[in-house]
This record gives sequence, structure tokens and C-alpha cells, in this order.
Amino acid sequence: MNGLPVVVIPCAGLFAALFATAAAAGGNVEAGRRLAEHHCARCHVISPDINPYGGINSTPSFPLLARRDDWLERFQTFYERRPHPVFVRIPDVPRWTKLPSHVKEFTIQPTDIDDIIAFVEALRAQKKNKSQ
Repeated sequence: MNGLPVVVIPCAGLFAALFATAAAAGGNVEAGRRLAEHHCARCHVISPDINPYGGINSTPSFPLLARRDDWLERFQTFYERRPHPVFVRIPDVPRWTKLPSHVKEFTIQPTDIDDIIAFVEALRAQKKNKSQ
């Protein structure tokens, strides 16, 4: 067990299926870019043209995550990976802790995950085109 409360574990499969189904419908690259820039850039480097020197140095960059074999699964389930469950809210999903968040909370929809994945796919395609 990775230390997440038991209440999160049973929900993980349900939400992974929900987001995987939504991801199959496709996402909007520009909307994903805006979401990543607005919410994710406070901790992660998003891309060379958004915040190349940003982030908090203890979080992996989007380009690094995009190169991993399990990149899609990581982005589909980021909301249940530490520290995200503390501050990412999903409508109708109860908080897993009563403790206050250490950073500003934000709410996402399943379609937001699609959009972020579409943006990361575009990053992957850019990288692939540059290496050819």
C-alpha cells in the first residue's frame, strides 16, 4: 500500500475507468495547454515555451513524464497520486482527508483530463519530430 487512505483505493478503479472512457473521446490540445499552464505550472515545468525554469525542482517535468513508458496511465490517474489528492477536487468525489490543503485547491472535470492528455500527446509529437 502506498500510504493513501483506504477510501481512495476502491474509488481509484472507478475514476480510472471514467477518465479512460473520457480520454478515448479525445481532448483539446489548446485547452490542455491552458489547464497545465494555469494549474500544473506552479509545481511542474510544463514545456520549454511555458515555464522552462519554473516548477519546484522536486516534481518531474511534463516532458520527462511524457517520455516514460507509463506516461498515459500517469496522466490519467494523476489526481490520485501524491500530493494531488490533497488539492485536486473532482465533482461528487469526497475529500479523502479533513486536513486543509497546503496549496490552493482546484476542481477538474473528466474532460479536463482529456485535454491535458491531448496536450501531452502534442508535446510527445513535437519531441518525436525534433529527433527525426
